[in-house]
Amino acid sequence: MEIENGAKSKHDQILSLLDEVSISGKKLGIILQTIEDSELDGRHVTVKGNKMKNFSSCSYLGLDLDQRLMAGAIDAVSRFGVQFSSSRSYLSSPLYGELEERLAKIFNAPAAVFNTTTLGHLSNLPILIGDDDAIILDVSVHSSVQMAVSLLKERNITTEVIRHNRLDILEDRVKQLSMTHKKIWYLSDGVYSMFGDLAPVKEIVELMDQYEQLHLYIDDAHGMSWAGDNGSGYVMSQVKFHPRMYLSTSLGKAFGASGGVMVFPNDEEYRRVHDYGKTSIFSIQVPPPVLGAAVASAKIHLSADIYSLQKQLQEKIKFFNQTASLLELPMYSNNISPVKFICLGKPTMGYNMVSRLMNAGYYVNLSVFPSVSYNNTGMRIPLSLHMTKEDIEGLLNEIATQMPLAFKETGSSLKEVTRFFKLDKKEKVKD
Repeated sequence: MEIENGAKSKHDQILSLLDEVSISGKKLGIILQTIEDSELDGRHVTVKGNKMKNFSSCSYLGLDLDQRLMAGAIDAVSRFGVQFSSSRSYLSSPLYGELEERLAKIFNAPAAVFNTTTLGHLSNLPILIGDDDAIILDVSVHSSVQMAVSLLKERNITTEVIRHNRLDILEDRVKQLSMTHKKIWYLSDGVYSMFGDLAPVKEIVELMDQYEQLHLYIDDAHGMSWAGDNGSGYVMSQVKFHPRMYLSTSLGKAFGASGGVMVFPNDEEYRRVHDYGKTSIFSIQVPPPVLGAAVASAKIHLSADIYSLQKQLQEKIKFFNQTASLLELPMYSNNISPVKFICLGKPTMGYNMVSRLMNAGYYVNLSVFPSVSYNNTGMRIPLSLHMTKEDIEGLLNEIATQMPLAFKETGSSLKEVTRFFKLDKKEKVKD
């Protein structure tokens, strides 16, 4: 396709918009910043001399600073060094076997560990999905899953994208694609990373029971640890492990360590991905100190301690939901997820609000294009056990105070935000 002189291609237009977002955000000190703290307490971060309450951590259970995980890391590094520099196709650190054995107990299914969840997807999907299969992606499924699917295009595998959590559309496509394809793979998240909304897991499994060709590949990275038996995650809190379900999750969020986990319904598919998944055999191993911390966290998950941590977090989530509702803040949802989202609309409103909160001593995540649609900018507020109820109340009161001022300054309004997010039509899922 020829492009007229002076006209920008779609790619260049997107890059220009990304430049606008990143340059503006960096200039305001909102994104792409480096903390200046010499040590962390979990509650605070310092950026450009401004010490703030840190509402940006995805360590939902606060295990990143747990003394047991630190001791596990120190013990591992003292025994095995900073790294074990070998491909797993030859030799693995003994900590891998211990961790995968404990994870298999947590999920009651075979589990393989990768450096990151993203690298796990890149090994998993090319092996699991056959040439005669079809893929259906939820439009909001995590970017790492979408990236892995893009690698399958050279195999000409049928791929479709459907509207978010629309199981009526999913069922219709399964009926159609089943006539021409061997397996139908539905790819979704358990807890969606931006808005914190939840997949209708029980209903998806009901469809799987109805349509034997339907397979589920679900990423529960943001659901891990804070829900489910042994902290097995939000998805596993809703259903038993289905024989056609493939679960991915993260050790780098509520689990308190680092790495990705791929969980399989049977030993044979675990063996294939574990033994010759490309990012498993061609990537350096997870460093011993990280494996040591992960083993320590797995021990906590297999003890009664995990349920105490889950309960404490749910109390703070409930407090957030109730307080935000009383203040009539435009929340995307008020469910049991620790990922909260305050709707703001246009990016200018987002920059204005986050800047105001930073000046008041609160740091929150700005969700802006391309993470969300241009007019779906908002404040993404993950909750962790590091934060007190007083911290949460202080943040929400400050948002309620500053929001009308930001609306006036940016020429926006709550009515506009409601329209952008369709809040008047969306049924909010409560505790």
